[in-house]
Amino acid sequence: MTVSNGAIQDTASGQPSQARRRLATWSWALWDWAEQPYPTIIQTFIFATYIVSAPFGDPDKNAQWLSVAGAIAGVIVALTSPIFGQATDASGRRKRWLLINSGLLIAIMAGSWFIAPAPQFFVIGIALYAIGSVVQETAFINYYAMLPQVATKKNMGKVSGFAWGLGYVGGILLLLISLVGFYLPDHPWFGISNAESDLFNIRFMFLLSAAWMLLFTIPLALFVPEAPAQPAAKKLGIVGAYRALWGDIKRLRRESPDALKFLIASAIYRDGLAGVFTFGAILGSVAFGFTKNEVIYFGIAANIVAGIGAALGGWLDDRIGTKKTIVASLIGLLIAGTGVFAFAGVGTVTYWIGGLALCLFVGPAQASSRTFVARLAPQGREGWIFGLYQTTGRAASFLSPSFWWVATAIAAAFGVAHTAIYGIIGIVAVLAFGLVLLLRVHPAPTIAND
Repeated sequence: MTVSNGAIQDTASGQPSQARRRLATWSWALWDWAEQPYPTIIQTFIFATYIVSAPFGDPDKNAQWLSVAGAIAGVIVALTSPIFGQATDASGRRKRWLLINSGLLIAIMAGSWFIAPAPQFFVIGIALYAIGSVVQETAFINYYAMLPQVATKKNMGKVSGFAWGLGYVGGILLLLISLVGFYLPDHPWFGISNAESDLFNIRFMFLLSAAWMLLFTIPLALFVPEAPAQPAAKKLGIVGAYRALWGDIKRLRRESPDALKFLIASAIYRDGLAGVFTFGAILGSVAFGFTKNEVIYFGIAANIVAGIGAALGGWLDDRIGTKKTIVASLIGLLIAGTGVFAFAGVGTVTYWIGGLALCLFVGPAQASSRTFVARLAPQGREGWIFGLYQTTGRAASFLSPSFWWVATAIAAAFGVAHTAIYGIIGIVAVLAFGLVLLLRVHPAPTIAND
C-alpha cells in the first residue's frame, strides 16, 4: 500500500484500496463522534451552564463574561486561521496538527475537573472555555481539509452528512449518560458525591469527556492517511501569511467571485446556525420555563433530530446539489424560528415542536456548507480554503449575539416583561440575511489551482 495525493492506494494496481479507503472514511467520520463532548458537554449544556451558575457569583454577570470570552476566542481564531491553513497545506501535516489539537482539547476537558464551584475558580474556568474554543476551531481547519482524502466527489456530501450525524449521535449518548448517571439519581454512579459544596457529579462529566475523545480519536490516528507535502508551496511567516490572505481574497474576487460570495454568505448564516444552539438552552429555560432536567431532555431530542437531519441532508446533497440543500434548510429554519416566536403563548409545546424543527434543519445546513467548500477546493490547497472558511466565519461571529441583544433590548424598551423570546427574531434576521446572499451564488463555483 502507498499514499498518493492523500489517498491510500494498492501498490500493484495504483488504484485506491476500497477496504482501506472505507476504513479511513469511517475513522475520519468517527472524529466527529470523538470531539462531540466539547460542543455538547463543555460549550452548551453542562460546563457553560455550570461556570455561570450561582456558586461562581452573579449568574447574569457571569453570562456576560462568558460571552466576552467567546468573542475574544472568535477574534483569535479569525486572526490565526489563515496561518494554520497555509502552513498545513505546505507541510502536509494536517493529521498531525489535528491530533495535536485533539490532545489539547482532551487536556482542557480533563483540566475542567479542577474548576470547583467557588468564585475564585471563575476566571480560570472562563479562560479554559475560551482557549478550548480556539483549539476546537483550529482543529476544524485540518479536519475539514481532510474530507477530500477520505471521500470522492460523488459521495462527498454523503460522507460529510454521515460524519455530522455521527457526531450528533455521540451527543445523544453523552447527554443520556449525564442524565441517567449523574443528574437524576440521588446517588450518582461510582459513588460520586453530588453535594452542592463540590458538585463532583457534574465535574466528573468533564473527565469522562476527555476519556471519550482520547479513545475515539485513536482510529483517525491509525487509519487515516496523512496528506502529502506540497514541495512547490512556499513557507510563509506570519506577515507573509496575511499578505497571502489579502492576495487570495483579491484573487478570489477576480477569478472566482462566486466562491468569495459563498464564503461571505456562509459566514453570516453559519453564525445564525451557531446562534440556534448557543441560545437554544436559554430559550428553553428562560422563555419557556424548562427545568435543568428538561433542558437535558430537550438536548437529547435536539441531537437526535439534528443527526437525522444531517444524514438526510447528506443523502439529499448528492442528489439535488449542495446549494439547493443549504437553501432548503435555511428556509426551513426561517419558518421554524418564526413559528417559535409567533406561537410562544401556546406554551412549552411550541418549543418542543418549533425548537426541534430548528434542529432538524441545522444539521444539513452545517454539513452541506462543509461539503460545498470541499467541492470547490483546489487539490492540495484544502487547508487554505478551509482556513478562509474559518476566518470568514469567525469574522461574522458577533452577529447572532449582537442581533439577539438588539432584539431583546428593543422589546425591553417597549416595556415587554419577558424579553428572551424576542431574541429568536434576531437569530432569524441573521439567517435571512445569509440566505439572501447565498441565493446570488453560483451552485458550483470553481477555483483554479496554481
